[in-house]
Amino acid sequence: METVLIAAAIVPAIWLLFKVYRADRLEKEPVGLILKLVVLGILSTLLASLTEQIGDIVLSCFYSEGTLPYDLIMYFGIVAFAEEGFKYLLLKNRTWRSPEFNCLFDGVVYAVSVSLGFALWENIGYVMQYGIGAAVARALTAVPGHACFGVFMGAWYGSAKRRDLQGDPKRSGRCRRMAVLVPAILHGLYDFIAVRQTEALSAVFVVFVLAMFITAYRLVLHISRNDQYLNPHWDVF
Repeated sequence: METVLIAAAIVPAIWLLFKVYRADRLEKEPVGLILKLVVLGILSTLLASLTEQIGDIVLSCFYSEGTLPYDLIMYFGIVAFAEEGFKYLLLKNRTWRSPEFNCLFDGVVYAVSVSLGFALWENIGYVMQYGIGAAVARALTAVPGHACFGVFMGAWYGSAKRRDLQGDPKRSGRCRRMAVLVPAILHGLYDFIAVRQTEALSAVFVVFVLAMFITAYRLVLHISRNDQYLNPHWDVF
């Protein structure tokens, strides 16, 4: 049974990573690099978890858990930026100067690899604790959610690399900030809506998740179809 639960936890992440990897039209990334990024994603869960525990201890000194101020600060200010921030830091440390990073879509592949490494490890913990029901629910929501955060991060990250190669550090820095800010805001919205248990917010959650999934999917298709080797004469935004 334990083997079944672990398989149920990791298969959705592997499947989504495979789909994004296949969408890399120009030049497939080395499998070894992808695996290293997945491992870095797993490492980011440990760093984020520690940060969130410390944040929870500090925040609980001021607000009771479950109150509106607590949830706003916890999910937008602590959880979202801890998880997306550590994903980004490890992503950039490993790939920014890599000679393999030579196409815009590479940014998407790299960021999704880290994000799904995070989702895979996090999913194992949830599924082992709550069972197969959690595996099904998270396969439909949380795992694709992390993939979407990775898509948005990767789109801006690839654009930042291109601006850097253009000799435009100001716009490159702006894109790098957006590579953290956009997924962090989406992540915060996802978690905040999910934990505020009301009938109205349940409907909002479904609409939000579907809109995010569709937008990320279309963005992957757009960048994949229009991908070119990084040069100063082309931009996706």
